[in-house]
Amino acid sequence: MKYASETVERAIHELSKLPGIGRKTAQRHVFFLLKQSEENVRQLAESLLELKSKVIHCSVCYNITEDDPCRICASDKRDRSIICVVEEASDILALEKTGEYNGLYHVLGGALSPLDGIGPDDLRLKELLRRLTGVKEIIIATNPNTEGEATALYISKLVKPLDVKVSRIARGIPVGADLEYADETTLARALQGRLEY
Repeated sequence: MKYASETVERAIHELSKLPGIGRKTAQRHVFFLLKQSEENVRQLAESLLELKSKVIHCSVCYNITEDDPCRICASDKRDRSIICVVEEASDILALEKTGEYNGLYHVLGGALSPLDGIGPDDLRLKELLRRLTGVKEIIIATNPNTEGEATALYISKLVKPLDVKVSRIARGIPVGADLEYADETTLARALQGRLEY
């Protein structure tokens, strides 16, 4: 259904371009925003504009930041002998929340996907190789899907001859899950990556 207001229709159209937001969800958001004060909507609009004007990619690791280099690359408290390779900057946030990792990062900007036309030259692999001086270990933390696995394998073959240890994050059963509902591949990975107690 199209609305009599072209402004409402345009807002719905623009919001529905966001990932995971269809027309109905966009419509709900638009009607929610119409109920908000002009100041609240202005703050939202300004924060979105600031995303494009202030946020940049770190020239070292390609994380998103407002300062170059980013706070992680600039920190003297990080272990500079380890680099964790991730697909997207959002993956860094997930890893940092754990509080378990204290090394550096490298954002590839995606994963190998020949069907989508994404090859090695489309990722920041050359930039990664330039950073390996003094690095003892690369931790590959790409997604556990076909593209992520292909990317991890490619990186390991690329880095192994350089006398740098290459490891992959473990995969397995999530906390709170029942074994009977896990698929065979997940169970196999969990058995392969088992820990000694």
